[in-house]
Amino acid sequence: MTVVALLALGSGTAVAAPSSPRAESRAAVTAAAEPGGVITHGADDVCNYTNQRPTLKTGSSGRAVQQAQCYLNNAIPGLGLDEDGDFGPVTARATKQFQRCAGITVDGVIAAQTWSFLVFWANSTAEVC
Repeated sequence: MTVVALLALGSGTAVAAPSSPRAESRAAVTAAAEPGGVITHGADDVCNYTNQRPTLKTGSSGRAVQQAQCYLNNAIPGLGLDEDGDFGPVTARATKQFQRCAGITVDGVIAAQTWSFLVFWANSTAEVC
């Protein structure tokens, strides 16, 4: 799989996204979001709990977990994950499912790579799975 990285100069935000026909259908959504094509926290972002992107794993809690849970729900149709801010076994399984579908490292941890892919897929009209 080829990965394309979009960089918004000035904001220091980068989003990595898979290059595929499915990814191309998301290009219009992403390009419309902000100069440089990066969707950030705000009106154009499907989830608005926080703009923080810390590393999350089982046992983590708070608004960043809610943000990740919201992204997971939007990236995987029908997931129905509670956006309760607790990173427990259900969120860990959903994270691994997303990572498998996205073709990235499957470890159940939401770090930089997973955040980038979550932002991309959650804010798209296409489905990752």
